[in-house]
Amino acid sequence: MIALPPYAALLGLTRTADDRGVPVLTMPFADGVLGRPGFLHGGAIAGLLEIAAIAALRHALGTDDAGVIPLTITVDYRRGGRDAPTLATGIVTRLGTRIAHVDATAWQDDPARPIATARTNWRLDRPS
Repeated sequence: MIALPPYAALLGLTRTADDRGVPVLTMPFADGVLGRPGFLHGGAIAGLLEIAAIAALRHALGTDDAGVIPLTITVDYRRGGRDAPTLATGIVTRLGTRIAHVDATAWQDDPARPIATARTNWRLDRPS
């Protein structure tokens, strides 16, 4: 199983997979991710999206030996995250030798109604 960054444990993330084997992360609603009363903190949502992108990228690479270094991460917040578990997954849209692009989506009740999306670009530091 591909390793997640240590920040995943701080957010309380658990991992499952969709029918293609792509990682799906779940973040429980808890005091540690609370922003304004009753809503998720935007930073927790952004962290979830970043880790979902990393998980999707490492899954596509088939290893966590390659270093994945973030170049840009742009988060679009669509609606407030409420008192419910939040799920997220990433889709690798380009996987080159040195650069990768991954889109990530976070939702609560319906994947067609995301609470936030992210576009990420990564530098790959693959072992020789």
